[in-house]
Amino acid sequence: MNGVEYLVGGPDVSESPLTACSDETIAFLSDLSGKLLHDPQTREYPDVTSFAFWCRKGNLKKLKDGYAQRLGRGLAFHVAPSNVPVNFAFSFAFSLLAGNGNIVRVPSRDFPQVRLICGAINQILPDHQEIGRRTAFVRYQVNQETTESFCAKADVRLIWGGDSTVKTVRSCPVKPKCIDIVFADRYSICILNGAEIVQADEKSLQKLAEGFYNDTYLMDQNACSSPQLVLWINGSTGARERFWGAVTEYAATRYDLQGMTAVDKYTQLFVDAVERPEVVRVVRQDGGLLYRAELSELAQNAGDSLRGRGGYFYETDLTELEETCPIVNEKYQTLTYFGLDSERLQRMVIDNRLRGIDRIVPVGRAMDIGIIWDGYDIISMLSRIVQAE
Repeated sequence: MNGVEYLVGGPDVSESPLTACSDETIAFLSDLSGKLLHDPQTREYPDVTSFAFWCRKGNLKKLKDGYAQRLGRGLAFHVAPSNVPVNFAFSFAFSLLAGNGNIVRVPSRDFPQVRLICGAINQILPDHQEIGRRTAFVRYQVNQETTESFCAKADVRLIWGGDSTVKTVRSCPVKPKCIDIVFADRYSICILNGAEIVQADEKSLQKLAEGFYNDTYLMDQNACSSPQLVLWINGSTGARERFWGAVTEYAATRYDLQGMTAVDKYTQLFVDAVERPEVVRVVRQDGGLLYRAELSELAQNAGDSLRGRGGYFYETDLTELEETCPIVNEKYQTLTYFGLDSERLQRMVIDNRLRGIDRIVPVGRAMDIGIIWDGYDIISMLSRIVQAE
């Protein structure tokens, strides 16, 4: 196909399935982990480090017993999101563990993380021929005809991106038994206990600030799991000032505020002032490194309208946790927390039968992608059970 660049592999990808969590797959991913972790460049990219760490043999072998008597479905076609550099690698790893051959469309933007991971894969594939026959990484500009060609071959499609991307890819014809796993546009929130922040020692506060930075600034809040809305329990002025002060102090020496992002944030300020009466004031700190839009109430459409970027957050107080429930719809994905009990938050979601919030994790772990994502057990969905009675 014209315009398709193969970063790894070639056009002939085997559809022959492997067993789920096979020894071949675990050995390959383990070697990829070692290759990346021993590369000095990896230290420049925390997201690549996280992926390499996740691929360690000890971590993957824990999965093996849970997916016995399963085979891959055949050939998976992946459409990776354009704004999260390493997502494509996790998508590939999950499907490979399920036993599938894979054609992975990487972001069209030339991320250094993509080059780093693809380079490492190319170096180790000669020692893993079974995996090599089942692997291709492609890059091409948006082209419906090309996407249709790849979709026509697929037994499974993993579609990551905004709602419009999902709709476009889903319009492509597929085999009758093809299964789609869709990771569409989602929204995430953070709940902080101000009383615990006031009592925290400096080391704990620094760890909290680092974790919040990694959840948000590291990806410019572009990831679906990055919090956009911060909800406060016991949110005193002192707690807020201590938290946001620690966040901006940490970000000031690490975050490179791009000109376009600064303009976007300033534009968002005017939009909030004109169009959102629930925004009672916006605090701008550290030369625009941080914007805090204070809300008088939680709007029902918060997940659709209250979206920041590059350090633009909405915040408000809660008297009790259940005040969150009325706004949560199916778009809500991750809830990060500090100073609260995770089981209490889980019971809130289950007992109130909320349509959204699939993940509840401490601040700092919003980006920790795993085989359970968006409420899916991805390996189970990407494989089939071979039943015998």
